[in-house]
Amino acid sequence: MNLLEALLLGIIQGLTEFIPVSSTAHLLITQRLLGIPADESTFSFLVIVQLGTLVSLFIFYWKDLLNILIATLNFLAALVKRNASSGPSTDAWLGIYIILATIPALLVGYVLRDAVEALFRQPMLQAAMRLFAAAILLSLAERFSRKNRSLNQMNWLDALVIGFFQIIAVFPGASRSGTTISGGMLRGFDRPSAARFAFLMSVPVMLAAGGYEMLDVLQMPNLGTFLPLLVVGFVSAAITGWFAIRWLIDFLGKRSLYGFAIYCALVGSTSLVVYLLQ
Repeated sequence: MNLLEALLLGIIQGLTEFIPVSSTAHLLITQRLLGIPADESTFSFLVIVQLGTLVSLFIFYWKDLLNILIATLNFLAALVKRNASSGPSTDAWLGIYIILATIPALLVGYVLRDAVEALFRQPMLQAAMRLFAAAILLSLAERFSRKNRSLNQMNWLDALVIGFFQIIAVFPGASRSGTTISGGMLRGFDRPSAARFAFLMSVPVMLAAGGYEMLDVLQMPNLGTFLPLLVVGFVSAAITGWFAIRWLIDFLGKRSLYGFAIYCALVGSTSLVVYLLQ
């Protein structure tokens, strides 16, 4: 991998992490087209570059995240001291639901980490499978969702169900935003509410995955040559990710998910054909 390839991968990561078309699938396809080897260094790059989009998420939602964090910590502190005079605030409940929704994916990601890494060695097949899955989920969510609930109506069961949808995103090629937005909509939430919770709940998982992978990167013998590639990919993902979030939130307030479903089906079919012709 060279700097230009790292820049391209970072831009693709930033544009597709939040748009429900599977950032990993697009990275796997690009990796295959550019002839980048599917080794441990590439796997580390693809995981850590997600931290760039996490930065764009922090910048876009910094007020929400700060309010949720403070409210949740205050409530937990009051609970420990047994002086909570009232129940959690709206922000504290949202923080609790994010924690609850995060637990399934963190457990599965930790237990199956080696198996997930092995799947990256068949990039076109995995991309095709996960893009087809995204197309089906997005279509089902758009077709069967009532779309009449907002986040202030969320309960613990909603959070847990959406959390189990996030398990799908642990595997390469699956769309994190696509699966979790679909999970939220299938619980009856409107598109903007489902997207907002999907983005907020992705913070702990992305932070844990990137931080865990960073430990391996720091032990790499060729870290000096690999680090500039990470920096280029990280920065380009952060910049493009912010614009992608802003565009998608506006889009979901007016349009359906069917266009993304059709796109995933078309790109998935192309990936499958390429894999079969290899």
